[in-house]
Amino acid sequence: MSVTTRFAPSPTGWLHLGHAYAALFAEEQARREEGRFLIRLEDIDGTRSRPEYETALFEDLEWLGLSWEQPVRRQSEHESDYRQALTQLDSLGLLYPCFCTRREIQEEIARAGQAPHGPDGPLYPGTCRNRNLSECADLIASGQPYALRLNVEKAIHLVNKTLTWEDASRGVQEAQPAIFGDVVLARKDTPASYHLAVVVDDALQGITLVTRGEDLFEATHLHRLLQELLKLPVPRWHHHSLITDDAGKRLAKRDDARSLRSLRDSGWTSDDVRAALARSA
Repeated sequence: MSVTTRFAPSPTGWLHLGHAYAALFAEEQARREEGRFLIRLEDIDGTRSRPEYETALFEDLEWLGLSWEQPVRRQSEHESDYRQALTQLDSLGLLYPCFCTRREIQEEIARAGQAPHGPDGPLYPGTCRNRNLSECADLIASGQPYALRLNVEKAIHLVNKTLTWEDASRGVQEAQPAIFGDVVLARKDTPASYHLAVVVDDALQGITLVTRGEDLFEATHLHRLLQELLKLPVPRWHHHSLITDDAGKRLAKRDDARSLRSLRDSGWTSDDVRAALARSA
């Protein structure tokens, strides 16, 4: 089966050298096997995504010499796909509304004295997991903001089998989705979390090889669970190394000095970028 890869940036800032490495890495995997290379815009966060960033990222990718299939998938145009996935999970009894604010969660964790930690920090203490259904309905009817959380323990029990994935950088891995606790899958202002949107998008786009930075390796534990619950195909993964600055710190969009547009304006060529990335990698 031919390989289909994707580069999925968020138009919330300027692309930097780390993004260039990720895009070139994905495109190379597809080209090596005469496969398909796709671009996806993860623009579901409407409060941070901006048209100027979208225009700039396409310019940067073309400057790097990349080409991709059209049309580009924009998450903001496919919210119905995520609603359908949420409905499917809800029909399994795996979702519950959470009315806790971030401050209330922090205070609950502080009162407990300690809390299990996951890749993103302290796990949600489960405050709303067993709320009375009528109380939840009243709060929703009153307009109280809430998020939809996945009951991970119940989901794991429902699946009732060991989940694995094939990772090109580390071999066969056994999924341990409980490390994330009851994650948020949607909020009022965000129709789907990264975790939900990425597994739905990859399935609908026919992605067979997910290439992304090693900082997202742990997320795959949860993604395998969601794929199993939603009956989605399971791709392969390749979590590659990250490009860092001179101090060894991971590059961020706020570091404009390493943005591709700044490097281009200062006289860099696309060959210079590729050479610099080859040295860093």
